[in-house]
Amino acid sequence: MSTLSVEFFIAVRYLRMGKKGFFSLLTTLIAIGGTTLGVAALVITLAVMSGFQSSIRNNILGKQPHIVVVRTDNKSFKDYLSIEDTIKTNESVVSVFPFIEKQGIVRGKKSKISTGIIIKAVDYENESNTLNFSKQIKVSSMNFDGKKIGDKSVILSSEIAKCIHASVGDEVVLMFPENFSSIPKMYLFNVSAVMQSGSPGGNFFGLIDLHEGQTLFSIPNAVTGLDIHTKNFDSASVTASQLQNMLSYPYKARAWTDVHKNFLSALKLEKIMMFLILGLIILVAAFNIISNLLLLSIQKSKEIGIMSAMGFLKTSISKIFFYEGLIIGSIGTILGIISGLAISLVLKYFDIFKLPKGVYNVDRLPVAIVPSDVLMIAASAFVITVIAGIYPAYQVSKLDPIEAIRYG
Repeated sequence: MSTLSVEFFIAVRYLRMGKKGFFSLLTTLIAIGGTTLGVAALVITLAVMSGFQSSIRNNILGKQPHIVVVRTDNKSFKDYLSIEDTIKTNESVVSVFPFIEKQGIVRGKKSKISTGIIIKAVDYENESNTLNFSKQIKVSSMNFDGKKIGDKSVILSSEIAKCIHASVGDEVVLMFPENFSSIPKMYLFNVSAVMQSGSPGGNFFGLIDLHEGQTLFSIPNAVTGLDIHTKNFDSASVTASQLQNMLSYPYKARAWTDVHKNFLSALKLEKIMMFLILGLIILVAAFNIISNLLLLSIQKSKEIGIMSAMGFLKTSISKIFFYEGLIIGSIGTILGIISGLAISLVLKYFDIFKLPKGVYNVDRLPVAIVPSDVLMIAASAFVITVIAGIYPAYQVSKLDPIEAIRYG
């Protein structure tokens, strides 16, 4: 039997102590349970947070393009057709749609309540084929065919409609500032539909027809930007950089990750902080492992002295207690991963927790199990518990065998 096998065998025997070592066995089970609890909590929490991140990201991409091209001076451009042709030469680009975007004020004709609004003039039918506007429409009038918004018609976000107490069929007043004038231009529009809002920073919007916008803002045959959809939204930043090199000044290509950079960074930071906070549970379990091994070394001091007298090297005796910590940490980590994944799958496929959709934009707890997160948790827990076994093993190596036999 090899030296490694003897050391490992003794370590296992110490873990399988009978009634005489019940207290040590209890502390061992507590150490394993603490590690299991910490690992499971981390797996479940990160799975839920990853689910929320995925849900929010899909919500953003379901209502917004992957890349937006505008002018840095905020002016409109008439050469957008030639720019479209240039953009379409990039193999990652799927579609390009022109739009006009202006900030203004909307007021309910009945309620007389006003609020700020971002009006976006689009080719509704083409954009809807990509963004699937039909799924986002909460309610629409009989005149709205789902293809054209219509003349003097506007689609309001649910937040705007709620704010000004407007509903489908009501008339609203759109007001836009005019250059060199303190009196804004005012237009009367009919609400043809109300669209579900919820994307970060984009709740107060309204959609009108592209040609209507060109007439409204006196920019015939011109637009203020281009919506671009790519094959892979995760590589939108790379495609945006390529387009920027193709278009150059004064055009600016911004990926969706750049538009929502602060929001996405906050979500990422939140996930990291949760990992660090819940990781303290594993750290507490590591101290339990240390105390358990130190207690075991005191109880087994006489046996340690006998093994030293029989010719066991100090490094071999140290390995016994190091393997103890390794076994405890491994069992706790494996049980934690298994239980964490099991609970995560239950939460994912069974409607145990209902959420208010108006707050989270989802009606069930979103869960996304990311393999890299699980591997990171397993590796972190394993490293922490391995380190926890080093100190007791070092302390054991310092025991004097004669004193251990005499007073053990």
